[in-house]
Amino acid sequence: MTVVEAPLYMGLGTLYEHELDAHDVGAVMLTHKWQPADLLAPHSDIDVRILLSQAPADWEEWNHRLAAAHTAAVGREVSHRRLLEHPPGFAFTVAEADGRLVSAPELATWSLISGSARDFQRWKSRAQMAPWCAVDERFYRGILYGRLGGRYQLAADSTDNVMEDIAAYRRHCVAWHYLAPCWFAAASLATRTRCPGKTAALTQWRPDGLDGYAELFLGHAEDRSDARPRSPRHLLRTAHVALEAAMRRVPDAASTAGKIEEQARTDWVMTAGMLRVRVARWLYYLDPPPGVATDYLIRREAKELRAAWQTLNALAAGEATSAQRLAARMAALIPTGPTTAGTLRAALSLWHRQKSTVQDFLSLAPGDVHP
Repeated sequence: MTVVEAPLYMGLGTLYEHELDAHDVGAVMLTHKWQPADLLAPHSDIDVRILLSQAPADWEEWNHRLAAAHTAAVGREVSHRRLLEHPPGFAFTVAEADGRLVSAPELATWSLISGSARDFQRWKSRAQMAPWCAVDERFYRGILYGRLGGRYQLAADSTDNVMEDIAAYRRHCVAWHYLAPCWFAAASLATRTRCPGKTAALTQWRPDGLDGYAELFLGHAEDRSDARPRSPRHLLRTAHVALEAAMRRVPDAASTAGKIEEQARTDWVMTAGMLRVRVARWLYYLDPPPGVATDYLIRREAKELRAAWQTLNALAAGEATSAQRLAARMAALIPTGPTTAGTLRAALSLWHRQKSTVQDFLSLAPGDVHP
């Protein structure tokens, strides 16, 4: 089944599903991050997650098919350069989702594009009901750490693939790439609940004195708040003030209950899920359709790769088990510095030469993960 949502993104999801099928990617379910109300045309891109019935026999070859499918989908319309900015962000197996190994705060943000609605709703319900744990604290505080304290830079939100009203897009970036994700994370930490999306957070979490800020940025997200919209820089200054006030409602990090081994298994699956689609991303970034800019996406890879390297090294600590030794071998294949086109070409070559290690790591069954 295909879920009905905003017509533009519903159609985009259907098109993407068809391209994946045409290239034999083998997805049994497609989801996207955030709720339908969070996807604001023409500025929001769709961030897809792929569910597979089982790991493919050859992840490298599978990634080539995924990259080809994404390239074909982007080539359909000029607007897809932005709407389909990058290939999917994660790939998981159904067994991993069934086994509660997909991070609960991540899964709580998902919306269904295609696949079993019954399975999807079961996973979402379990994600919402799971006990709060260290995985949640890291997830939400990571969002804040990556943006607050001057780390968010409006200039880094590239307009290269934006086809319409640049000023409106930059206002969208302030509201939806900076303020709203931080509000979403703050709301989740303050209430110890897994918020499903940005619009929900701005609508439902409004402590005393913050209602006006929430309404202002909900309006700016849809470009409807002012007859004469504020400049992006003015809006950014207001966002700083709003988030400073919101963070006063967020408690300090506290110790959380949870089994360390279960959390380590989730860390393993989330890292594998992200690395499973990296080759497709690198192939697309290095050889995009004519007119598509990807230099900024290449630079953006560094942050995610560094996080994966750090997680793998933590999982490999001591190298006492075969899984830990596998994590250490995989960590050695991850670029850790700034990413350039040359970095990605070198990584593609290295992963090809070390194909057996990459295949073993990406395919390790949930029951065999004992870091």
